[in-house]
Parts: sequence; C-alpha cells; structure tokens
Amino acid sequence: MKKFIYTGILACMAVSLFAQQFVGGRVYEDANRNGKQDGEKGIAGVAVSNGTDVSLTDAAGKYRLPASDDFIVFVVKPAGYQSALDEFNLPESYYRHKPAGSPIVFYKGVDPTGKLPASVNFSLYKQDEPETFTALIFGDTQPYNEQELEYLKRGIIAEARNAKGVSFGITLGDLVGDRLDLHEPYKQAIRQMGIPWYNVMGNHDMNYDAKEDRLSDESFEARFGPNNYAFNYGKAHFIVLDDILYPHPVTGKGYWGGLRDDQFAFIENNLAFVPHDRLIVVSMHIPLIDSEGEKDFRDDDRQKLYEILKDYPNVLFLSAHTHLQMQHRIGKEQGADREKPLYEYNVGATCGDWFSGILNEQGLPVSTMRDGTPAGYAFLRVDGNQYLLDYKVLGKPDDYQISLYHPKVVPFRRSTSAAIYADFFMGSADDTLEYRIDDSEWIKMQHVEEFDPAYYRYVQDWDYLERLVPGRRPSNPVVCSHLWKARIQTGLTVGEHWIKVRAKDRFGRVHVARSVYGVEELRVKN
Repeated sequence: MKKFIYTGILACMAVSLFAQQFVGGRVYEDANRNGKQDGEKGIAGVAVSNGTDVSLTDAAGKYRLPASDDFIVFVVKPAGYQSALDEFNLPESYYRHKPAGSPIVFYKGVDPTGKLPASVNFSLYKQDEPETFTALIFGDTQPYNEQELEYLKRGIIAEARNAKGVSFGITLGDLVGDRLDLHEPYKQAIRQMGIPWYNVMGNHDMNYDAKEDRLSDESFEARFGPNNYAFNYGKAHFIVLDDILYPHPVTGKGYWGGLRDDQFAFIENNLAFVPHDRLIVVSMHIPLIDSEGEKDFRDDDRQKLYEILKDYPNVLFLSAHTHLQMQHRIGKEQGADREKPLYEYNVGATCGDWFSGILNEQGLPVSTMRDGTPAGYAFLRVDGNQYLLDYKVLGKPDDYQISLYHPKVVPFRRSTSAAIYADFFMGSADDTLEYRIDDSEWIKMQHVEEFDPAYYRYVQDWDYLERLVPGRRPSNPVVCSHLWKARIQTGLTVGEHWIKVRAKDRFGRVHVARSVYGVEELRVKN
C-alpha cells in the first residue's frame, strides 16, 4: 500500500514537472540600437520578473523564470541603462504571453499571442545616469472625452514639456476617465513630453466587465504592459503598483484600495535584490492614508507594506485619486514601527477638479481643486537617496506656493471677524507658517481645518451668475489640510499695509507670499 502511494506521488510529481512552463532569454547591451542581438554581450545581474518571481541574469545575461498561459515577463531597468522605448516614449522592456488573448469584450484587450517563444530577449542601452536627477509627476490626467484631452494637451502638457533637466515622467493613474479607447490618444499626448514616461493604473483605467481583479487590467496591459513593475534610476528604486482591488473583495461592488498576495510576492522578491541604502519610491493610485471617515485602503495590506519596507530608511509613497493635495507623515503613531517615518505625497490632480470651472484667457477651465489647490504638476528632485518635492501651479511662476485670502479693506480701529488665510499648497499640519504686517514682528499662524475661503467664494460666484457660461460647475468645497489663519489688524494707520506670510517646509526651504490691504476710517453720517 505504501509503495503504491509513493509511486503515485512520483507520478503526480512527474506530471507536474512536465506541465510546468518556463520562459528564458537574454538581457543584452544593444550597442548599435537596432533592437537585435547581433553579437552584443549580455548584461549580468539584471533583475527580470514574471510579475511574481524575480531572478538575476547570469554572467552571460541569461535568465529563466516560471511561466503560465497568462503572464508578462519584464526587465527591472538597472541604473545606468535605458530600456528600449516605443514611438510614445514608453518602455518596451516586457513581453506579454496570453495564447488565447483577453476575455474582456467591452474594451479591447490583448490579442492572442500564440506559442511562447523559445527565447524572449531584452535590449538595454547604456546612458549617463547621475544620482542627482528630476522626475516629473502628473496626478490624475483623466479626460472623459476628446475635448478634455485637448484641455490636457493645451494646458498642462504644453507648459510642462518645456521644463528643463527632467529625466523621466510618471502619471499616477486615472490616465483617462473610464473611456479606455482614449488610452491611445493619451499616449499620443504624452509623446509630446519628449522624455521616457511610466504609467500607473487607476480605477478609471479598469475593465469594469472583469469578474476578478487579475483581469481588470486587460486593456491597460494591451496599451502599456505590466501594471506592477519596477525600475532603477541613480540610487533610487521605483516600484509601480496597481493598488485597486476590483470587484470589492467584501461587498462585490465597486473597488477597494489594497494588494493581492501575488503583488506582495513580487514586492518582496524584487526588494531582495535592492540594497537597503536606496531611496524607495512607491508609485500607486489610491493613497495609503484613508480620507476622513472613509476606509479607502485595506488595513492589513497597509500594515504588510510597512513591514516589508521596514529595513529601508528612505521611503516615499506617491499617490493620486483624491483630486486634493495632501502630505502624510507615517510614523509609529500611524502604525509604521520604524525610527525614520515614511512619507506619502498625495499629488494634486493634473486635471484639477475634473476640468471644471470658468474658462481662462486661453479657453481652458481653471479647474481649481476642492481644497483650494490650483491645477498643476509636481517635481520629484532626487539627490542620491534623498529627495525634495515641488508643486508647479499651471500658468504661475515657480515660487507661487501660497495663496492669500483676506479683506481688501477694514475699518480703522474697529473689531472684525474677518481673517487672513494662507493656503500653502504643499503644506501639512507639521509645518509652521508666520505672518507680519509691514515691518512688525513675525507672528505664528494657526493651522485650521476649514474650507479654503477663496475656493468657497469661487463656487458661490458661479452659483450667483445670472447667465450660463461655458464650462462645468466647480465641485463643492471640502476641508483643506494645508490652511492657516491669523487675525487681521485694524489698529494701524489709515492707508495701505503689506501682509507678508512665510512658510518653512519639511525640507527646510522658506516660501513667501505677499499681499496688501487698506485701513479706512469709517465715517457715519448723523
């Protein structure tokens, strides 16, 4: 009996081994850049992944990984090299294997790929890659139609493509707004940036007819390749994740922020080859930190991610999704058991408040976000394993970082409930803002959680228009996380007075805003 069982086990193992597929090939330096390996040497020590497992190439540049009937094999771009780029400047460092093609029917997915090739090779080009570099970061671009795609091109892209010294760009999901046929025009638009570009999948980039989460990316996969991948640049390691669980694993309706087990396996297997002194930048769509009163991200997944990253002191999360701008310090009080906090920058949407509001002089929607943050884009400036963050407001000078709201005139020596408000777009409750009137002493401002009054007025002005105007009504205001308040002084001399506000950000830089208001003597007729 025992012998029979043993023999049966061996037979099962033999069948299992026979059924196991593998993908293999070589990563090589394409010196003549013709996309073919014609005598060029392989590159050793390059990470290659099938989406779960990760393996390093040997001395000849060869790799071998488990395969299945539905997977993508891709190169984790090493520092000092550039992957081949397609006509849209998107990396071509992957191969899709899906013999039967995508089961999705509403929006086109991957065509049948046929038999797995005997060898899947990848080319890399050597490039000068300094440890000090700048990456351009877009939040949600999210056009729902062709007109909004034109707004994106004529507004953000027309300006941002002129930024100097940028090495590559990333869009943090919601590349389009549910219409997945706009992915191709989006790629045409991003091509105008003229630099390598990486894309994160958002909840509005999903196939809603998918019955399970692993199939929700079929159209994204067809246009952009893997939705979970990684690459290196300088001393920074970038991890891109699809952190949308669809359908919702509990309710079955809608989606939830989180990660599957195979994604965690990829993260851990990938980090096994990343030194602990690297800067880790995790780019995803749904933020880790929940909105007020909401459960946007699965708690267990958040904690597991913190645990996986515990040995990396320098970690930055980049997210989007909220159409707000927020900074989150994640330390022991927030559940991350580590000495040096993690940070999450929830980047303001590049489309702003979904391309809403009045049209400016260029015929583009103003699209200020619900927390008062103007539409714009961000810069990640890396120096070794350290970084700085900047936000660029569309159409404004680089140093426009604080908007001020206050009365234009106040009555001389009379009390008023009016105040000075400062919206520091890149601020958080951890920052300090001070103000002074003319040359008086600096006074600390109070961090408050209120509506940005300028945005509130903007929405009210729209509602009080007596005639319809082009554009879409702005969304209702929400509480701003980067707002400060101070008393406005009335006991000054009659005339004009300067308000000066300064903010010190968490990188030690000082930002300044100035404005003017009047003090008038109120004369009451008898």
